Amino acid sequence: MVGDFSLELARLYGYLYQNTNKKYAILHDLGGYDEISLTGNAKVISNKEDKIFTPDELNIETFLASEIKGGLTVKDSAKIFTNILNGKGSEAQNNVVCANAGLAIATVNNLTHQEGFALAERSLKDKKALKSFTKLLEFSN
Repeated sequence: MVGDFSLELARLYGYLYQNTNKKYAILHDLGGYDEISLTGNAKVISNKEDKIFTPDELNIETFLASEIKGGLTVKDSAKIFTNILNGKGSEAQNNVVCANAGLAIATVNNLTHQEGFALAERSLKDKKALKSFTKLLEFSN
């Protein structure tokens, strides 16, 4: 899965990937984000389809940009990220994480985005995502 801030670049990535046998999803949030923000619609280009994604597809309402605002520094952003993994994220933050992780899960496993979202949500709630991240940190040290 590749996120891109530019729709033009997202289309170029799509053209490059379509000539491969890879499973892929390229996304561009129409609000200019390089990920699904749930503040509006997003363009998703994959080996299965080329479509406009709406938060309604996951039965989620849209959020204000202020509800998903990241940190001003890397340290602030890392704290937000670890808070989400520790079950202390807001509904908006959790849903954005699950929408993006869910698309990646769906792409790799040939699932629907809704199915991928449900698996990501379960992983976050059961702290499996936190355990995986902790294990990754152990390997990198």
